[in-house]
Amino acid sequence: MLKKLWHKMMPQKRKLHKKVLPFSEHHIDAGMLSFAAEKVITRLQQAGYEAYIVGGAVRDLLLGIEPKDFDVATNATPEEVRKVFRRSRIIGRRFQIVHVMMGPETIEVTTFRGAGKAQHNEHGRIMKDNTYGTMEEDALRRDFTCNALYYDPIHRQVIDFHNGFEDIRARKLVMIGDAAERYQEDPVRILRAVRLSGKLGFEVSEETLAPIAECAPRLRHEPVARLFDEIMKLLFSGHARSCLQQFDKLGVTTDIHPLISALQRAGKDKQPNIATLSLKNTDERLRADKSVSVGFVLAALLWPDVNRRWQQRQKSGERSVAALNGAIADLRDDMEKGWGVPQRFASTMREIWVLQPQFDNRRGARPFRLLSQERFRAAYDFLVLRAQLGEVDQELVDWWTAFQHADDLSRQQMAEGQAQVHGKNQPQQDGEAPKKKRRRKPRRKKPAAPTAE
Repeated sequence: MLKKLWHKMMPQKRKLHKKVLPFSEHHIDAGMLSFAAEKVITRLQQAGYEAYIVGGAVRDLLLGIEPKDFDVATNATPEEVRKVFRRSRIIGRRFQIVHVMMGPETIEVTTFRGAGKAQHNEHGRIMKDNTYGTMEEDALRRDFTCNALYYDPIHRQVIDFHNGFEDIRARKLVMIGDAAERYQEDPVRILRAVRLSGKLGFEVSEETLAPIAECAPRLRHEPVARLFDEIMKLLFSGHARSCLQQFDKLGVTTDIHPLISALQRAGKDKQPNIATLSLKNTDERLRADKSVSVGFVLAALLWPDVNRRWQQRQKSGERSVAALNGAIADLRDDMEKGWGVPQRFASTMREIWVLQPQFDNRRGARPFRLLSQERFRAAYDFLVLRAQLGEVDQELVDWWTAFQHADDLSRQQMAEGQAQVHGKNQPQQDGEAPKKKRRRKPRRKKPAAPTAE
């Protein structure tokens, strides 16, 4: 009886079955390895420490995907890592890690996590945990089996404690340990499950899936900056549209964050919308290794809300430009209450939105002034998306496409042509009445000065 009670009260250690996979089994392409990560591991091993590539990089290498980032795990403490690498710095409070600068790359080096007592908040989330341990203990602390693999590029071996290698081959996403407890420790793992299952096309195991719907409300208590970072990883995973479908599939339906709510609405919409069109273009650009704009994607994601407020204000009698500025101001007030969106992205979003009505002004010097705006190209691309949805006429897009690629003389002729077509009484803004001409009052004649006699 006492023995049974003891086992209930004390956490049970899982039996780990260490597997060492040689190159003949894993076939990792050495050409996809980071030179900087290899160099960091070599120097740590030469200094007498264990060191491995760990986490998502190993998973991607096994899937034949070239990793974007390489993380290193070691038994050296952060202070010991600092002694090995002159160009390095210790960061983090919750988990201390070391950023090692190796040439143009920055490699994140983490000390093996131990099984010691961590500090939790009232919601069960781990707030501080800088206890160090062995590689076996570190493997127990990781989230999914596919992320708990260790690769030694020097000896070309993959070390597996949780059958992660087989789960990757079966394309299954499996949580290590009790899923409900792991989500309680770190609710952001739920968003990670959404992202990884959408990005990799993995099926979420039944045990991993079961607690998600119940645990999802815990995400509301997470720092908004951390939620925003995870949302960014999802949006710019190169598979954002696939990730959208996973929210409902995994039962993440609660109101967690305004950006997540916007993503869920976009994913549920059966008709094409500006968010899904933008994410489609973003996915394609990322896969082609082209640059993308965070501000542009966020502008598209939140545009339905801005557009709805804009139209409502116009129906209430406000002029187009004033109505749009008011709608943007309303949304900005909401964002400042705690969305975690950095100011640099918010500014880009606002500039793209503000420029939209200005595309209607194609006479005189106005198109030249708009063309010289810093955000013209982003605003134009946004206009193209709106035209695809029927929000603006395609003729307007065609005109601006021709205008920006024309020479100076042709541009002048195009602007003059617009003036002749529409006349001097063309509305100054979309939806505005033409301005009335102001009549000058006749000057009063001053009485003649009296002449001296």
